[in-house]
Amino acid sequence: MKQFPPSELLKSLPKQFFASLVKKVNKEIAAGHDVINLGQGNPDQPTPDHIVEKLQEAATKPINHKYPPFQGFSYLKKAAADFYKREYGVTINPEKEVAVLFGGKAGLVEIPQCLLNPGDTILVPDPGYPDYWSGVALSKAEMVTMPLREENHFLPDYRELAGADIEKAKLMFLNYPNNPTGATATKEFFEETVQFSEENNICVVHDFAYGGIGFDGQRPISFLEIEGAKEVGIEIYTLSKTYNMAGWRVGFAVGNESVISAIELLQDHLYCSLFGGIQEAAAAALNGPQDCVRELNALYERRRNLFIDGLHSLGWNVTAPKGSFFAWLKVPEGLTSSQFADLLLEEAHIAVAPGIGFGELGEGYVRVGLLTSEERLEEAVRRISTLEIFEK
Repeated sequence: MKQFPPSELLKSLPKQFFASLVKKVNKEIAAGHDVINLGQGNPDQPTPDHIVEKLQEAATKPINHKYPPFQGFSYLKKAAADFYKREYGVTINPEKEVAVLFGGKAGLVEIPQCLLNPGDTILVPDPGYPDYWSGVALSKAEMVTMPLREENHFLPDYRELAGADIEKAKLMFLNYPNNPTGATATKEFFEETVQFSEENNICVVHDFAYGGIGFDGQRPISFLEIEGAKEVGIEIYTLSKTYNMAGWRVGFAVGNESVISAIELLQDHLYCSLFGGIQEAAAAALNGPQDCVRELNALYERRRNLFIDGLHSLGWNVTAPKGSFFAWLKVPEGLTSSQFADLLLEEAHIAVAPGIGFGELGEGYVRVGLLTSEERLEEAVRRISTLEIFEK
């Protein structure tokens, strides 16, 4: 069969790091091993019943068998605005300050294409969510990394950035609760960010994917809660984590009107919005009872406590995450993150994500997803103990 070469644009895209991890895991499974997969970020609980039932009901409606409005149904935008008012006290204009997204990832990849020209600079956290890099590549922009260091609670220090990079920057990605570190942001940090972006004319995109998951009685802060935040940026919210709707591919962007307008213009050329049944179900999730959100948060907190306490009992000095469903664990001295991940997979049949896959400053850590039962997490601790790596 004749082979048609891909475009230079496709060739420029970053390598999908997790694809190689999946291959390694599948190889161990094919060899007959019982692998405890803590390497990915796929929620393991079902979508709450009332949301599924709304989709089932909505699927029978003839209006949802037609093309939906290009920019989404107004009821979903209103539900997003009502959600932000109820949860964060933030007033959102549903007509001008909400864009419906095919999941949060789509928005994150689209944003650089909406606001940047080839050669423009974007500030990206290191370590950070690898799909930020995809949007940078597609927009042919230049990426400058912002170091996230443990000694600064995995918050960027804007004083570390070179003046020339700040002057050229037009866009910045932030993400709290953070993937991969599990760190959370403070009000003071977000206030500093608003001031920094105002002074340097940088649009802030806050990836709030894990906004529904915070521990120790601390509720994650929305960037838009900060005075002036809507003037300088947007926030991207996905229903994937808060409501276990990862496979439904639905989220939204809220905030600065000009940025929302740019997203909707690009999407007008790419899509004809989401299936109406999913939009109805998403509105039901946002408007409906929130007991399921609190119960899910409590489940992740129990898993975190059990797993981190178990690792401490082995002598592994790790820090408990403050939010998200990830734990960011220092690897033993003398091993790289990839070497340690391979050791856990090959010797203990536990899959974790090497930190290097999230950026250069991810080296020295592995990311663990708390996305399996407490029994399996206990079994993971037991298996690690048999390696006798740590001193109690």
